[in-house]
Amino acid sequence: MQAHVDLFVCEAARRHPDDALGKIAVVQTTTSPQSRARIEALRATGRYPVRIRGLQRKQTVDVTIECDSVAQALHADDDWPALLERVRDQVEVIVSNTADNGYALFAEDTASMLAAGSAPRGFAAKLAVLLHERYRAGGKAITVLPCELISRNGDVLRDLVMSVARGWHMEPGFLHYLAHDCIWVNSLVDRIVSEAIDPVGAVAEPYALWAIERQEGMVLPCRHESIIVTDDLAHFERLKLFLLNLGHTMLAEFWLGSRGETGTTVLDGMRHESWRGALESTWKDEVLPVFEALGQYEIASKYLDDVRDRFENPFLAHRLADIAGNHQEKKQRRLKPVVDLASELGIRVEQKRLRHALGGGT
Repeated sequence: MQAHVDLFVCEAARRHPDDALGKIAVVQTTTSPQSRARIEALRATGRYPVRIRGLQRKQTVDVTIECDSVAQALHADDDWPALLERVRDQVEVIVSNTADNGYALFAEDTASMLAAGSAPRGFAAKLAVLLHERYRAGGKAITVLPCELISRNGDVLRDLVMSVARGWHMEPGFLHYLAHDCIWVNSLVDRIVSEAIDPVGAVAEPYALWAIERQEGMVLPCRHESIIVTDDLAHFERLKLFLLNLGHTMLAEFWLGSRGETGTTVLDGMRHESWRGALESTWKDEVLPVFEALGQYEIASKYLDDVRDRFENPFLAHRLADIAGNHQEKKQRRLKPVVDLASELGIRVEQKRLRHALGGGT
């Protein structure tokens, strides 16, 4: 988020104060030393660098922006009472970006944590307590904007929080508040952030997109040229998942199969003749026919041109070892839907590479 939502708010506010909703309170939920170092750095300076490096319309971009949109940095475990107070009546929008397992439910959160005085372990349980505090204070509407790379992430997160609330036997009025007063927005984040800057900051590519599904009454953190409000979020999800994410995961598959060096990057993969050939064949013969059947071949081909430029960015150290994390789960999320959709559409395409990566079947 440092090089995405937080940066958008910074850029919007500098363009015109009315283009941004206000400052951001960052909440760290993990216990890693790196996470704590980021929080301490934000508390000390209130700003951090974002370096944008890459090619944009054939021109080299290399700029550093000092982002100053973060007004407060909290740690959920240490600052839980302060966080409850902020969410009670000050916050208008909650934006989340947890890790791949961020929506996990934990056994220790099965009993109600409302009176515990400390933060639950799981993110959905944390959100249930925070929103209950807001509900008790008057139930002012709030927009929840998850950015996790999960299809229909707003719907999924809403259902998880409601399942926690039901499991805790919370009052019917609160369940109604969650279902009807809170605005859960599905959205898609698309920007490659390849490196962290210690102790806080990031290196990212010039390309950026935040596609947000239109909902009545929702409040956005800012107005920004990289934010698209759409009635067809699935279109943007398919493009990113089937072309960019799938491309990353196929390169990681080739790298794992060859036991490549730890420092191998996406750019190295694109310069590897056999890997590049296999990836291009996958895109051309196994993925683009799906978009053609959907009547979106030209749009997908144009997006794929952008993906190639992004993969060939000479300035980003985007390691395949990092992309290969949770590889089996990523293959199910990124490859299997292409195979399933081809079958659903009745397309006569073998998809040999995708099926082989998935283990010979779907």
